[in-house]
Amino acid sequence: MFGVDPGLTRCGLGVVEGLPGRPPALVAVGVIRTPPDDDIAARLLAIEEEIERWLDQYQPHTVAVERVFSQHNVRTVMGTAQAGAVAIVCAARRGLPVALHTPSEVKAAVTGSGRADKDQVTAMVTRILRMAAPPRPADAADALALAICHLWRVPAIRARQARQTAGNPLTGKPVARPPLAADPVIGHPVAGDPVAGHPVARDPMVGHPVAGGPVAGHPVAGHPVAGDWA
Repeated sequence: MFGVDPGLTRCGLGVVEGLPGRPPALVAVGVIRTPPDDDIAARLLAIEEEIERWLDQYQPHTVAVERVFSQHNVRTVMGTAQAGAVAIVCAARRGLPVALHTPSEVKAAVTGSGRADKDQVTAMVTRILRMAAPPRPADAADALALAICHLWRVPAIRARQARQTAGNPLTGKPVARPPLAADPVIGHPVAGDPVAGHPVARDPMVGHPVAGGPVAGHPVAGHPVAGDWA
């Protein structure tokens, strides 16, 4: 598992190996540094070349990249997004799956709290990987935390994907799930079930519940009818 903590000045890289449910092992950790005064094109090229070198050397099965989130410092966000895009392109060029995780997801997976600070993340990464010394700088620890996070989340991700692609047991085809309609009376989504506090009429043809039935003071016309979910 190859974790990338994107950044222009410092881009953390970390590789771990292991299986879900077992303690991961450290393979490699490092940081790509580019001079802030260099041209942006040269900096991104340097990041791309080093990531390619790591991909060649360690042959990971998956690349986990931190998902960029909004910050007050727009310039920092732009640089982080650009470096992250380079890592994603490098993985895509080789046909490797890419996983994106938010900082809160990574913190929660590694420390148990989505609000953990960098020192707590570094301490837990050091403990989980049984390292003799904490990885420095924090970007390196964050890259390892990303790799650990995705490694541990793989079973849940696969289970969710299986549910989403599960077919109809009779036909074997994916089950189409109709979108939720809006209740014109109170604006809450409905999906063929009675809305609390509102009478529900019955479809005289099939006997299925009809959302938005005859409610006192509200005409039936124009109310959406929830589809058959069977």
